[in-house]
Amino acid sequence: MSSLLTALHISTGAMQAEQGALEAASNNVANVNTPGYSREIPAFSENPPFVLGNLTFGTGVSLEKLSGVRDNVLQLRIQGESGQQGALDALVSGLNQAQTLFTSSSSDISSQLSNLFSSISQLATNPASVPLRQGVLTAASNLASSFRNTASNLATQASNLNLSVTQAVEQVNTLTQQIAGLNGQIAALQNVGQDASAFVDQRDVLINQLSGLIDVSRISSDSGITLTTSNGTALVAGGQSFSLSTQFGASGVQHIFAQGTDITAQLNSGQLGGLLEVRDQKIPALLAGLDTLASGVANAFNSANTAGFDLNGNNGGNLFVPPPSGPGAAAILTVAITDPALIAASSDGSAGSNGNLRNFSAIHDQPTISGQTPSDYYGNLVFGLGNDVSTATAELQSSQLVLQQLQDQRGSISGVSLDDEASHMIEYQRAYEAAARVATTVNQMLETVINMVNL
Repeated sequence: MSSLLTALHISTGAMQAEQGALEAASNNVANVNTPGYSREIPAFSENPPFVLGNLTFGTGVSLEKLSGVRDNVLQLRIQGESGQQGALDALVSGLNQAQTLFTSSSSDISSQLSNLFSSISQLATNPASVPLRQGVLTAASNLASSFRNTASNLATQASNLNLSVTQAVEQVNTLTQQIAGLNGQIAALQNVGQDASAFVDQRDVLINQLSGLIDVSRISSDSGITLTTSNGTALVAGGQSFSLSTQFGASGVQHIFAQGTDITAQLNSGQLGGLLEVRDQKIPALLAGLDTLASGVANAFNSANTAGFDLNGNNGGNLFVPPPSGPGAAAILTVAITDPALIAASSDGSAGSNGNLRNFSAIHDQPTISGQTPSDYYGNLVFGLGNDVSTATAELQSSQLVLQQLQDQRGSISGVSLDDEASHMIEYQRAYEAAARVATTVNQMLETVINMVNL
């Protein structure tokens, strides 16, 4: 009688174990398309045997636990590459926006500079012509306007990047709060020996998203995980998150603070790293180049105009309002005169002289700006921007390929294979059915024994 009860217990335990494994396989199939899901595998263990004299009797099987299949090193690599891709994506986007300001229309600085020299050449054919003189003033005004518009658009882009920085910081804070919450749920389940795989997967997905926004270092601990920036600024510690904040600095741009400490200059990865590189390095460099060009062009044309005589026979004055030698020259460049008669085309004071226009035309080929001609300087400025775009784009494409390969590798390790799960489901189902048959047989035998005793 006791042997039959033991056999019934063993078969019932086997049915429970196989049912748990079957449910795990079903859950794997259900999550075949869930991003970040790690398939679960059952771990069966033999129950401790029962020893009776010289005999040892097995006591069946238990489903010890369900384990998610993960490669922690691979996860760290995906996390790091996500940060690299986030930074490059923001960098390429920002550089492309800046590039359109220099190459998108016929009103760019290069075209307007060419138009100014062309109008001077036309004036040389009839230096006393007021319409041709007006053409020079119009071309000079258009050139100054192009400088101002380009500088203004770059400043607007920088302002928009401030907004993007603020939004990215808000996203970082949202993610760190969610990760801290998951840390608490995972710890609570693991402390009572329960499976927390679903929450671990969710946390890994959120950490990858966080890495795409800011550089993240991950440290495992008994209370969960600790996340910091690469310079050690705390983001998450167990169930606690540490929010970042933004505040305008003295330069008029948003700075990022962590517990009162400015960490802006220390962020170099993720979307924030890319945004900050464009805002704090690339755009200021472009504006500095425009300022140098604007000052050089204005000073060169002013020198040329003051070297001659205007249509009234007077000494020429400045053609452009003298710009400051430092920052801001391009943003405020304007023409100093409105009367076309004040253009100093003459070299001897006579109305029909065009001798001084040679000084204007010579500017085209003079290395007046950092040892370069105006056209060459502007061309190198645009070329440098284009080269940055090309380099960053190539790096982004490479990063995307690497990340895709890492994700594919993760999929081969942690992803769900429908063929494998179908095979496992059949295996577990057959084992369950076999255990059920044993239980049915034992139950019938028990009924027979009971009936015999009653007789």
